[in-house]
Amino acid sequence: MSMTCASALVVDDLAPSRDWLARSVARAFPGIAVRLAADIATARAQLEPRPDLALIDLGLPDGSGVGLIEVLAARGTLCVVATVFDDDAHLFPALRAGAEGYVLKDQAQESLGDLLRGIADGQPPLSPSIARRLLREFQPAPRATDDVALSPRETDVLRLIAKGLSVPEVATMLGLTRNTTAGYVKDVYRKLSVSSRAEATLEAARRRLVAPP
Repeated sequence: MSMTCASALVVDDLAPSRDWLARSVARAFPGIAVRLAADIATARAQLEPRPDLALIDLGLPDGSGVGLIEVLAARGTLCVVATVFDDDAHLFPALRAGAEGYVLKDQAQESLGDLLRGIADGQPPLSPSIARRLLREFQPAPRATDDVALSPRETDVLRLIAKGLSVPEVATMLGLTRNTTAGYVKDVYRKLSVSSRAEATLEAARRRLVAPP
């Protein structure tokens, strides 16, 4: 459930913001190679070699960053939106395009670094207010995945990862080895047809395993 971030692409049209994001990435992943772009065209010219991580602003001079997210996510890059917009009109199109994180720029550099470091432990990089907004969007109407039965142990694992615990923390809580816990997480993802911690959290909330704040 962990990943290695050796290279990153930061896309933001404002130089101070772009530099701030680049420093946050470097702080989170010492030694990482960071490429910078001020618009979509410049970013597209820097897609090879494929970056492991991309921090993308949504309001760019030559279009929306959503299209760039689609391209990078399809290639396996972990895309995180870094923006000032916290409304549904920006949040959900970005997530549907393949963004696995959504962070706001109104936080300290250290806080952003902590969020980005959480990627290595499989935690969804979401600003707290964005996580709350996502949980509030859940409706009680059943979905197809609600019919998928999970074992009691799988349900425990899903509940804990939805609360933001890392795989090692879940293993400790349940008295399991890390490998066994990672196996349970893999089985849960397969049964629920999800591919990220953020999607698993959505399913846990729909199953009312975690309560919206």
